[in-house]
Amino acid sequence: MPGYRPQEIEKKWQQFWQQNQTFRAQNHSDKPKYYVLDMFPYPSGAGLHVGHPLGYIASDIVSRYKRHRGFNVLHPMGFDSFGLPAEQYAIQTGQHPEKTTRENIARYIEQLSALGFSYDWSREIRTSNPDYYKWTQWIFLKLFNSWYNLDTNKAESIRTLQEKFAAEGSKGVRAVCDEEEVHDFSAGQWQMMTEAQKIAAVHPYRLAYQSETYVNWCAGLGTVLSNDEVKDGVSERGGFPVERRLMPQWNLRITAYAQRLLDGLDHLDWPDAVKEMQRNWIGRSVGAEVRFEVENHPELPLTVFTTRPDTLFGVSYLAVAPESELIDVLTTPEQREAVTKYVEYAKNRSERDRMADVKNITGEFTGAYALHPFSGEKLPIWVADYVLAGYGTGVVMAVPAHDTRDYAFAKHFALPIVPVVEGYDEAAGEAYAAKEGRVINSDFLNGLDVKPAIQEVIKRLEEKQIGKGKINYRLRDAIFGRQRYWGEPIPIYYRDGMAFGVAEQDLPLVLPEIDEYKPTETGEPPLGRAQGWKYRNEFEFELSTMPGWAGSSWYYLRYMDPKNEDRFVGEEAERYWQNVDLYMGGAEHATGHLLYSRFWHLFLKDYGLVTTEEPFQKLINQGMILGRSNFVYRINGTNTFVTLGKKDQYDTTPLHVDVNIVEDDVLDVEAFKKWRDDFANAEFILEDNGTYVCGVEIEKMSKSKYNVVSPDTLTERYGADALRLHEMFLGPLEQYKPWNTQGMTGVSGFLKKLWRLYFPEDRDWAVTDEAPTPAELKALHKAIRKAQEDIERFSFNTSVSTFMICVNELSALNCRKRAILEPLVVLISPYAPHLAEELWEALGHPAGSLSTAPFPEFEEKYLVEDTVNYPIAINGKVREQMQFAADASAADIEAAVRATDILARFAEGKPAKKVIVVPGRMVNVVV
Repeated sequence: MPGYRPQEIEKKWQQFWQQNQTFRAQNHSDKPKYYVLDMFPYPSGAGLHVGHPLGYIASDIVSRYKRHRGFNVLHPMGFDSFGLPAEQYAIQTGQHPEKTTRENIARYIEQLSALGFSYDWSREIRTSNPDYYKWTQWIFLKLFNSWYNLDTNKAESIRTLQEKFAAEGSKGVRAVCDEEEVHDFSAGQWQMMTEAQKIAAVHPYRLAYQSETYVNWCAGLGTVLSNDEVKDGVSERGGFPVERRLMPQWNLRITAYAQRLLDGLDHLDWPDAVKEMQRNWIGRSVGAEVRFEVENHPELPLTVFTTRPDTLFGVSYLAVAPESELIDVLTTPEQREAVTKYVEYAKNRSERDRMADVKNITGEFTGAYALHPFSGEKLPIWVADYVLAGYGTGVVMAVPAHDTRDYAFAKHFALPIVPVVEGYDEAAGEAYAAKEGRVINSDFLNGLDVKPAIQEVIKRLEEKQIGKGKINYRLRDAIFGRQRYWGEPIPIYYRDGMAFGVAEQDLPLVLPEIDEYKPTETGEPPLGRAQGWKYRNEFEFELSTMPGWAGSSWYYLRYMDPKNEDRFVGEEAERYWQNVDLYMGGAEHATGHLLYSRFWHLFLKDYGLVTTEEPFQKLINQGMILGRSNFVYRINGTNTFVTLGKKDQYDTTPLHVDVNIVEDDVLDVEAFKKWRDDFANAEFILEDNGTYVCGVEIEKMSKSKYNVVSPDTLTERYGADALRLHEMFLGPLEQYKPWNTQGMTGVSGFLKKLWRLYFPEDRDWAVTDEAPTPAELKALHKAIRKAQEDIERFSFNTSVSTFMICVNELSALNCRKRAILEPLVVLISPYAPHLAEELWEALGHPAGSLSTAPFPEFEEKYLVEDTVNYPIAINGKVREQMQFAADASAADIEAAVRATDILARFAEGKPAKKVIVVPGRMVNVVV
């Protein structure tokens, strides 16, 4: 047998796994199930870099370990294949995004397969395939045809709402809805309504609905962006200007599930940080709604939501969001020009920027006044960008003495600051925001503490019918539309200006071919270019497509039953797999994908379409592998580069250099000249030893920083098993850690050393059937115990250390025993599966049987020592060492100590008053 050649071994076993579908999961098994899922990737043209596989390796280790433990493991992979990058490339080149996506996926599959992942590729899904997005569209139609009944606390078919209208009218209907659009009518009036009127009456209750919504419109990208995709007024992708624009948009009423989404977090085994992010995003607030009449506008009361109704008598102004439609009516002629200019400025700032910017205080007085609901005092109404249209009512009652943002605003514009809770100190120069203290300057509330004052105000508001107690959420309904081409068509058509859902039998609504992938000349989305694209050749389709998160909100269910043509997931398959036992992915998805998936899952649960409350039971956020960037230093105004050690002698500019032409921070000068045309004639000032040493910085891996390391080159040089081990060995899974290619040499050497336990000096097979020694058994069972503990608690880096220690100990013992080396193969196989398969076959087992071989069982007896060394102390000071049998009694140990000459030598012959034996630890003789 030749020496260890990972490239040959790995290709052999990858082909074997593929041809034999070794990791194909069964939907029916007597084994317990275990569902391991990676957040599926968007297939970019750049392919994988070494940072991407970190979580995939960890989840694969768990998957392989669980198979060894007797589980039926589902470990699938697919692709989130709709998205902006492919569409941007299509706009630039004219190449259909489907072709780009297909080619990128092929590249990803090649790279993933080369790393030896135990995926069940028979279940692969792609969100851009019509047979997949047919069911995404089907779920959308279910949402469109549903409402949220607060009496049953779940979603129901819109038919049950219509039945209520027919029997009782709108009175008594308790629903999550758009309260401003709800119509009041009797059962008789419902019966008399036209079809259009009935559709309009139902519209405010739908879980998928259209509304005029302020969105982040990016003309350069031709689409609406989420708040997270906008920074400093420009798009994160491309840096194009973004403006806030009122547009008709499809929305999903995720707010109906706000409380259930909060409650469910208590039962999830997720990182606390992720759960806290979701709690903050949902933002449950308990308080009151208060109605303020507007002077000279009795028809236009302003409603505010406040968590501090106890401070109502401290209100000194009202502030309205720049997007509010009320501003036009409120603004007086004298203030019109100034307000219009300010609104134009403020509403085009992203909400994230407006909330984060606490230094720049801006606002404009509308000229209008509100009337205090109890005192009748006139309160100026301002427009201010720190007020958001989507939170509460878009109107704030400002209490400067007890709110930080209100205080800063009032100070800036010299508005009154009225303390109404004891604790405010004017000299301190800040608000007293604590929710405790005695109420002052507040009429009927004076003398009460904050909590009873809140209840008293709510009581008075409700008695006067000018307000009520209310629970509010920061969470807003999710915008569900993109003015782009490469996405799922929304299955809606329009008849007489009204929206209707496409019939289920007509799904999928397939994305049509178009001649260009940019908006039409008249500003319609790209689907407006589709020729003759009409529902049943008559009705216009919706031209927006679904957002990127649509297909990813339920993909974990499709993996359970990906070939089912009659259902999004078969009932038996869903009952068997239930939900994901371990989900591996990034924390950056906390308030996006993870929240939306939970929302869709709860909705499907309401209809009895899934059996569990949550989609992902355990979540692990893998950290990021950071790039190790290298820099060269160009002397300004020249094409000469000076080495790190001498750069301070010159006026230089650092430039990123491709890390693949740098080794141990030493630049390959000739490769550098060939790297870019403008460097072909570069000159160098070198170190005294004749090398060019580069600068170093740890940064995120990025093509723009030239610090991307491809797994392809590393697997070609060291093998996939070495890369897997090295990525785990870099540090704890959840932590950020810098990449270090030099470390590959160490793990590669370890694998060669492991190989040589079976093939000494890379020659003949040397495994024997001799009985193992106690020392060999001890080395093995220490490793078994540690490896099992580590995998169970997802501490993979320490397992790699354990394997190295074990192999070193067995090598020192010159161990060649099958009883030791066979279980060692199974032990290490989740980490280095290719090498393990090769050794397992060499041990005489059928090819491919390793994946289900039982995991070695730890036995404590092999770690129990036969003898124990006891320090012998005289009056607490250790004087001697003695060895006793591990099971020796205290009496036997005492007798043996007394029988020695220790007392004569160290206690001047004094007799022992007492001999204290601490079993397994020490002996202390008191003289």
